[in-house]
Amino acid sequence: MRIFLAGTSVSSPEEEIKLQNLFKQGYKLHSYYHIPLFEEKWWKMNTKNKVRLFLDSGAFSALTQGVEINIQEYIAFIEKHIDIIDVYANLDFIGTIGKRPNKETAERTLKNQIIMESAGLNPLPVFHYGEPLSFLEYYVKNYSYVALGGTVGIPKVKQTPWFERCFSDYICDSNGYPKVKIHGFGLTSLKLMLRYPWYSVDSTSWVVTGRLGSIFVPIFKNGKWIYDENSWKISVSTQSPNLKEAGQHIDTLPPTQREIVLDYIHEKGYKLGKSEFRMELQTYKLQENEKWAQKKPKDKQEKRRVQKIIEPGISNTYQLRDEINIIYFLDVEKSMPEYPWAFQRQSRKGFF
Repeated sequence: MRIFLAGTSVSSPEEEIKLQNLFKQGYKLHSYYHIPLFEEKWWKMNTKNKVRLFLDSGAFSALTQGVEINIQEYIAFIEKHIDIIDVYANLDFIGTIGKRPNKETAERTLKNQIIMESAGLNPLPVFHYGEPLSFLEYYVKNYSYVALGGTVGIPKVKQTPWFERCFSDYICDSNGYPKVKIHGFGLTSLKLMLRYPWYSVDSTSWVVTGRLGSIFVPIFKNGKWIYDENSWKISVSTQSPNLKEAGQHIDTLPPTQREIVLDYIHEKGYKLGKSEFRMELQTYKLQENEKWAQKKPKDKQEKRRVQKIIEPGISNTYQLRDEINIIYFLDVEKSMPEYPWAFQRQSRKGFF
């Protein structure tokens, strides 16, 4: 299974050689809508480095901002970069904010598929949660690679039966083997990744989790790191709100668990890091290895917290959290069974 890393680092790519190399080891998803907004530098660097790329239209993000993507401009962008993009998705039609995809959105999405194909392109067709399953049936019969989307924000109690029906009744044969390749948009649940025979998925978890001050750590059993079970998500940031909550931060874990987490961090070549904090007036000029550790107070006379990094590590440097989280997903990818594989159907009792 291919795991395309979606989202982008806010760091400068020229300064992040390790991050560049990690992207080259795996797969990267970029959003057409986001490229000119904040992904452009990393897009250019990843294309220069010949990273294996998936281009998504970013239609949902555009919708939330009241922007409609011009399909002809999207086509022109793909044509310009056709030699460096491994996969590009159809310009799917989402509908309106707050309203789930339906028959109308499915028809509009299929219309865009036909428009792009008429231009000589071969976009990945997209089927959304909420749309009539007859459209999924059509895609499975007529294409070799199909994307499932629209599940972000849907409770797992609704996601699971939908995925179950899609794979059981349309995607897989009677033995549970997929008849076509399937991509899962915005798939963050390891349980769902392991449950179904995906050809590829994408996830922003590596960067979102790091920004929230946490890292992924695989389960440790019988002297081995286990990647085919739900991992730990451990808060490590020196500024985490979980810092004082028992069992919610690396510093408040039971000693045995803390040692396991530290072993993983060190094994991957990273350090926890050390910092010192103090309060300074807002007129204070930051010195080397210092940064403001809180938002600027409204009162100009109020002091502001400063963090001095004594030793860089994942507790005080988000770029390092990005790196170790990418390494985690690269390891998850390596641990997956060889594609294609069969999944075991579940009873439909309680699902429908």
